[in-house]
Amino acid sequence: MIELKNISYVIRENGEEKHILDNITYKFKDNCLTAITGHNGSGKSTLTKLIMGIYRPTSGQILLDGKDMTNLSIDERARLGLNYAFQQPITFRGITIKELIDIASNEENSVPKACEYLSKVGLCAREYIDREFDKTLSGGEQKRIELALTLAKKGKVTIFDEPEAGIDLWSFDRLNEIFSKGLCYIVVSHQERLLSRADEIVVMDKGHIIKSGKPKEVLKDLTVAKCKRAGGGN
Repeated sequence: MIELKNISYVIRENGEEKHILDNITYKFKDNCLTAITGHNGSGKSTLTKLIMGIYRPTSGQILLDGKDMTNLSIDERARLGLNYAFQQPITFRGITIKELIDIASNEENSVPKACEYLSKVGLCAREYIDREFDKTLSGGEQKRIELALTLAKKGKVTIFDEPEAGIDLWSFDRLNEIFSKGLCYIVVSHQERLLSRADEIVVMDKGHIIKSGKPKEVLKDLTVAKCKRAGGGN
């Protein structure tokens, strides 16, 4: 379980302090898919990068299974079982996809085993296993391969920043299969189809959590709020 205690994140912009996150307290449960949503600039991606250690909080604590990891590096968190899938995957010239799968899984995989990970994200494995993970791949291909690498990592906590970005409808439907392993998943998303599959939804606005709960109730409130902004309702 990931627990955030009074997490704040403040930066300096044009000589002034800017509060990106303000006193966030929340528990991300095990065996749970928690979706974080909200307007652009609400602090969603910043929050997940704080959990992974890409950023450091200005104040507060981040705990994994009750142990403080606030000051641990990205590598140390990765060794504890935290994974992070970026909205825009990082490419690597000179490294094949098979080699990346071996690195992700921390073992030497047979070709059939490595191909299983690619098949699960809808890729014809034999066409990709020996290719380099570079910019010759389309954005959708890169995204699918990163999802395959995430499957290979088998961590305790996996964070996805807008996993639906750049993938087609068929691949989007396969995301549900990827999220079915019973681990702690934290997903940043705007897509209602993905939000509706979550166990819990966290809604953020201006650096605060303004609502959390089961999809049925949260999505109902979000729909009402959108209608009011559009001029409908009372």
